This record gives sequence, structure tokens and C-alpha cells, in this order.
Amino acid sequence: MSAFDLCRLAGTVFLAVTLVVVGDTCGKLLTQSGVDPFIVAWSRFAIGALVLWPLARIRWQELANFRDWRVVLRAMLIAGGICSILTALETEPIANVFGAFFVGPIISYVLAIIFLKERPSKPHTLLLGVGFLGVLLVVKPGFGVSTGTLFAILAGVFYGCYLFMTKLLAGSMRPTRLLMSQVLIGTVLLTPFGLNSPMPAHESTVWILIVASALGSTAGNYLLVIANRMADASLVAPLVYSQLISATILGIVVFGDWPDSLALTGLAMIAFSGLGSLVVNRGLSS
Repeated sequence: MSAFDLCRLAGTVFLAVTLVVVGDTCGKLLTQSGVDPFIVAWSRFAIGALVLWPLARIRWQELANFRDWRVVLRAMLIAGGICSILTALETEPIANVFGAFFVGPIISYVLAIIFLKERPSKPHTLLLGVGFLGVLLVVKPGFGVSTGTLFAILAGVFYGCYLFMTKLLAGSMRPTRLLMSQVLIGTVLLTPFGLNSPMPAHESTVWILIVASALGSTAGNYLLVIANRMADASLVAPLVYSQLISATILGIVVFGDWPDSLALTGLAMIAFSGLGSLVVNRGLSS
């Protein structure tokens, strides 16, 4: 891949993850104002399904494939992850939530070794270890881990398992179909919880934030699908760590949440782990 193509890929991924963070920032504003996290999660899936349907070009007969237990489990995992991260954002700084959330790639890494018999390089393993230490600095185990942080870790566990299931299905389903399956199934799964949760007041600001949260998340995930068409997943995945930059900046600008010195060090280590993996992947492929 040329330097220009790599810059274009990096720009696409950074825009994608920034849109996801914008969606979660709107979600944090909603939950802090009293809107139930399940309402936010449900509306995100439902609006995402409406927006993506014409883009995905799913034929009615293809919906039968969504009954595959692996497809359903994958959708359940991402639904659980989104509900967990929205619950975490209710009380925790957004940068810290994403720092704890990045336990996900480590979970995916371990599952791939156990079940897919993957044998990653030693530098990649070392860099993931650095990332894990960074997560520990953000989470600060032993210093009274808050409930919000536990939900952020749970979101990362869900996401790591989701990434693993995506690897299992990547060869049998096109990316847009996978994306459509998770928003449709997620909508169905969360509908009972969404309907039983208190609906937000009829304030225009609340509904604008709900739509913005859904569109930010949907657009970001769709751009990540495009990025994965531009390059191998091994090249795209480390770039996702740039999400920490967006999360830190938006946390400061919107909420005034400055990470403490330990958390900032941890975030830097996680970012170094991701960028280092990118360098290692490029070195192995050249």
C-alpha cells in the first residue's frame, strides 16, 4: 500500500471512529439527563436499520441467513456491548470508558488463539501486553473500581467476543450484510427493553440527541466497513485505537473531563500499542 493510500485509509478510519465517539457523546448527554440507556441503545439500532436498509440492498430471501445462531449471537454481543458502554458513560469520563473498553481486542486475540489456532508474532503479543497494562492504568484495579468502570470493562468483553464472531463469519457473509444483521437483530432484541423503559420527555433537544447518537454510530460503523474493503483487517484494526484521541478531546471540550495522570499514561500506552501493531503489520507484509 502506498503512502497516499495509507493516509487515505487512516483518514477514513479516524473519521469513522470519531463519528462513533460523537454518537456516544450524544448518548452520554442523554443518559446524564435521565434518559434510560436502553432507550438510547434501542433507538440507535432501530434508526440504524432504517438508514442502512437501502444501502445494504438486502433481498428478502437473504433474511433467512440471519437465523444462523452465529449471526444471532454476534448481534446479541454487540447489543450487550452498546447497552453496557452507554451505562458506563452515564457516570464515567468518556476517555476512561474507551480506555477500559479497549480490553476488547485482547479478548478477541485470546479467543483467536484458542479456537482459530492463530499464531501471532511475538512483537504483536508484546504490544498487546503494553495495551493491557494501559487498560489497567485506566481502570486502576485495587483502587475501588466504580460500577461505571465495570460496565466499561463488560462492554469491552462483549466487543472482544463480537470481534471474534466477526472473524468467524467474515468469509461467509459480505460486510454490509453483517452490519445489517446486527442492527436488525439488535432492534428486535432490545424492543422489549426499550418499550418497558421510561420514554424521554417530548423535548426537541432530547430527540435531536437521540437521532444524532444513532446517526453518528451508524455512519461510523458503515465507514469502518468501507475501510475494511480498502485494506486487510490487520491493517485497519490498529488504526481504530485513534478513537482514544477523539474520546479524550470530546471529553474535555463537552464535559470538561480531564484524565488524571495515571489514566493519561494508560491511554498513551493503549494508543502506542495500536500504532505499534500497525508498524509491525506493515513490516511483516513488506
